[in-house]
Amino acid sequence: MGRMHSRGKGISSSALPYKRTPPTWLKTAASDVEEMITKAAKKGQMPSQIGVLLRDQHGIPLVKSVTGSKILRILKAHGENYIPIARFTCCQWRSLRYRLAPEIPEDLYFLIKKAVAIRKHLERNRKDKDSKFRLILVESRIHRLARYYKRTKKLPPTWKYESTTASTLVA
Repeated sequence: MGRMHSRGKGISSSALPYKRTPPTWLKTAASDVEEMITKAAKKGQMPSQIGVLLRDQHGIPLVKSVTGSKILRILKAHGENYIPIARFTCCQWRSLRYRLAPEIPEDLYFLIKKAVAIRKHLERNRKDKDSKFRLILVESRIHRLARYYKRTKKLPPTWKYESTTASTLVA
């Protein structure tokens, strides 16, 4: 199957190991891994960045094999009770529920970030026709993903991508 917006037809991808149990050499407990994940999320890291951090610095190859659930599900489970005290005054933070998981899905977030960067470039370089074309492709991908996430109820049905307010979503 070909790519959506390019000429490539490659099918190479990474292969997950068949074995679902954690490696025998890994001595880290599941509770320690969950604690590392929540600590990294409180610092503002995205789930993919947390996975890279655990793999490269702590030697945890696959979080699901150790804990039984993926990083995003762990963040959703732990985020229900987490309220950052340092950000708000005492009367504000009592009523606020702050989630560790990102509000919009990560792939959609990075596509919006890319669209904002291209739009900023187009403000400075109005005659750049190629960037204008690429912006159309990126925004069509955003609309397609948003439609999928609304259907699977990961986004509210009233959510809409607007290029004028997109920079506030990624700020």
